[in-house]
Parts: sequence; structure tokens; C-alpha cells
Amino acid sequence: MEIKAQIMDESAMMRSLARITHEIIEKNRGCDGIMLVGIRRRGVPLADTLAKNIEKFEGVRVPVGYVDISLYRDDLSEIAPLPSSSDTSFPEDVKNKTVILVDDVIYTGRTVRAAIEAVFAQGRPKAIQLAVLIDRGHRELPLKPDYVGKNVPTSHGEIICVEVAEYDGENRVLLGDR
Repeated sequence: MEIKAQIMDESAMMRSLARITHEIIEKNRGCDGIMLVGIRRRGVPLADTLAKNIEKFEGVRVPVGYVDISLYRDDLSEIAPLPSSSDTSFPEDVKNKTVILVDDVIYTGRTVRAAIEAVFAQGRPKAIQLAVLIDRGHRELPLKPDYVGKNVPTSHGEIICVEVAEYDGENRVLLGDR
């Protein structure tokens, strides 16, 4: 990837995640009955950050899990003959919970669709909400995030790369060309 611009530095990412946290608390009238579920890979540390923010702002520790969408992809037959496992963890039963899926970037919506299917495989939640750090547009499915850190209009030829310290050594968002 050829980097064209840095969209967010660590400070901007943390401000966006703090704002998303406040929006989650406000929309849900507190934190009762919510569960954060990070979409593997970079949605997981973002979900952890949101949980830490909720604990800091509200004094409540919300359950955090993660979901691997590989078994729920709609292009599964194109990428592998038969997937063998899924790395998914729900900290509690999803029944009657508001599950907030957390991802780094929403693009076509197909990853989110797969994550929703993975949640329903665990049970029937009260509601599912979606929090993303970056919305780059170009949806192929009728999905809209409830919480967005930043809208970044892109062309199909551009790439948004979210780097998180846990995997990449630093927190930042980059825009580049394929």
C-alpha cells in the first residue's frame, strides 16, 4: 500500500473512541444489559478501549467478547473448501442483551452481516448495535453504523488502514492506494 495521508493519530483515535463511548452510554441510558463484541482482528482492541472508557466514565465494567466471522462469510466457498474452526468468545449469554459489535472500518457491510449472523448463532439478543472507528462508504448491504468515529469518503481504489498498538505498535489511521 502506498500511503497518501494519515487520517488520525493516536490522540484523534482516543478522542473518537471517547465520544463513541459517551454516545453508547447516552443511547442506551446507561450500561445495563450491554455487551461489547469486537470483530476480529482490530475490532477487539477497540472494544477493549470502549470498555475501559465505560468503566472510567460510569464506574461499570461491561462484558467484552470477540467474534471471528470466517465461518459466516458469504464468500466462503470461494476462499476455502471447508473452514475448520472459529475463534469466538461471548462472555455471557446474548439473550436479552444489547450486543454492540465493534469494528475498525465499515466498507461493503459484508463483515458486519457475518458478525450479526455469528451473534444470532449464540442466541437472540434484545438488540444489536454497531460501532466503527471509520466509515468509508460504498455499502453493498443496507447497513448503517449506530456510532462512527469518522466518515472518510474514499474511492474503491483506496485503502483505509487502521493500526492499533496491540498488533502494529502504534495507534493511527492511514489512507492509501492499493
